[in-house]
Amino acid sequence: MLKTPRRVAVTAAITVIAGSAFAAGVGAAAVAVPHGAVVHNGACVSGLSSRQLRRELMVTLQRDLQRRYPPAIRARVFRRLAARPAVADRLIDRWSPARFHAITCGSAIRRPRHATPPGPVSLTSVQTPVTAPQTDAAPGGPAGIPGTWRLAWSDEFSGPALDTSKWSTGWFGSGVTPPVNSQEQDCYDPSQVTTGGGNLNLTAIAKAQTVNGRSFPYTSGIVTTMGKFTFTHGAIEARINLGGTNGKIDNWPAFWADGTGTWPTTGELDVMEGLGGYAAYHFHSLSGGPGADVAGNYTGWHTYAADWQPGVVTYYYDGHEVGQITTGITSSPMYLILNDAVGGQGGQAIAPSTMKVDYVRVWQ
Repeated sequence: MLKTPRRVAVTAAITVIAGSAFAAGVGAAAVAVPHGAVVHNGACVSGLSSRQLRRELMVTLQRDLQRRYPPAIRARVFRRLAARPAVADRLIDRWSPARFHAITCGSAIRRPRHATPPGPVSLTSVQTPVTAPQTDAAPGGPAGIPGTWRLAWSDEFSGPALDTSKWSTGWFGSGVTPPVNSQEQDCYDPSQVTTGGGNLNLTAIAKAQTVNGRSFPYTSGIVTTMGKFTFTHGAIEARINLGGTNGKIDNWPAFWADGTGTWPTTGELDVMEGLGGYAAYHFHSLSGGPGADVAGNYTGWHTYAADWQPGVVTYYYDGHEVGQITTGITSSPMYLILNDAVGGQGGQAIAPSTMKVDYVRVWQ
């Protein structure tokens, strides 16, 4: 959730390759596209030319080869595939979790990711069985994210009250505190943070309060692990219920992580924030704030996750990859934040309204 009064326009380049005939008939899933984007030459336009899209495709191919082939033969295999684009496309479709086709404005049909990434294969073997991703958290790791994971930290919110050894209830202070972003119309009051029914509840209400000389028409809840827990790299995941109106997210809820130190030098990882009624992801740093809205209805219960690795963050909604950012990714330790803001760049202001959180987990 952006901590300054202005929001950098979303200009993230999303590599989307269209028209793979062999992938026809695959089921639909929500994917990330810049809000208001158009379609041109089979690709969702986000500032990339066809040549740039092809270059990004080759970068993806090189990354896949590095994971699957020994150094001695990578260059040879890459040259062969670069000279055979059709075969390269099919292998990337087999290996990559972010392959899309049949693009429309605001949505696309995507191939479900593999439960476990396949290993090296013959260049002539391109037929791949498709396994639908799980949509709920699994004991062995975060939903839909491949790899072997260890649960490093979690809160299932099963107790009678908030675990204050893990969470604080203000923004850089105790008691009633000002908002994160100056555009917000709310302050944060610990009384709006409760637990019950196995959930954390952050409730926005129409209660006016004055904090540091400024009056706010709404009061809401926030929790952070600042000073109590930080992590560097890994996957963060939360299952969250968001209120909505006509399929659009109400207010300005967010699940994110912030780097310890000076913002934005140490980075800000937005897993999900409700922008103008849409769920969105971003990564803010000195390089800017690339990210995208995600098409689909994200009111009600959904799972949101991000896999933060050196130089790259990959985002997953309901176990499906929805985007990836490789610009300005920092490596400073981060702490977790959940807040239910009102006003600003959020959706329709609704109060009372409760953001419910089933769990938060950090995997490494």
